[in-house]
Amino acid sequence: MPLVLLTGGARSGKSRLALDLAERKGAAVVFLATAEAGDDEMAERIALHRAERPSDWHTVEEPLRLREAAAAVEPTSTLVVDCLSLWVSNALEQAPADAVEREAELAAAGAAARPGLTVAVTNEVGMGIVPSTPLGRAYRDVLGRVNAAWSDAADSAYLVVAGRAIPLERLGG
Repeated sequence: MPLVLLTGGARSGKSRLALDLAERKGAAVVFLATAEAGDDEMAERIALHRAERPSDWHTVEEPLRLREAAAAVEPTSTLVVDCLSLWVSNALEQAPADAVEREAELAAAGAAARPGLTVAVTNEVGMGIVPSTPLGRAYRDVLGRVNAAWSDAADSAYLVVAGRAIPLERLGG
């Protein structure tokens, strides 16, 4: 079954589309959440996202061990990973950029090898203003490479803008 990558800006409709794709599949769904509630505003966002999901879906909250958490999901279940952007942020606090990128490649390969549908959500942060800090630029760069690794592993990838999905073609293909 396919690995689908959904990327785009904040509030573009990526997560909504991921939920729709998972629901349409008709299989059991596991939602792998990478966010952590570090403050009240984030806790509220997490609560709102939980409320959007059907009650029969299983949620796994794992901010760092993405590959291991995905591997533990029943192979024929649909897996929604939301989101790679927060996972990269979490991972960069624990490991150097090259280790994060390598782990992302391994996680993407594992997701692509699953027989069940996997939908991964991520932000596109490299299309705007160049961050003013070294940490911001490093995050942008690593996330761009992580997104490329997941896109390379994916059967299909979409740029989501204003609730619409634009298919992304492979270069040189």
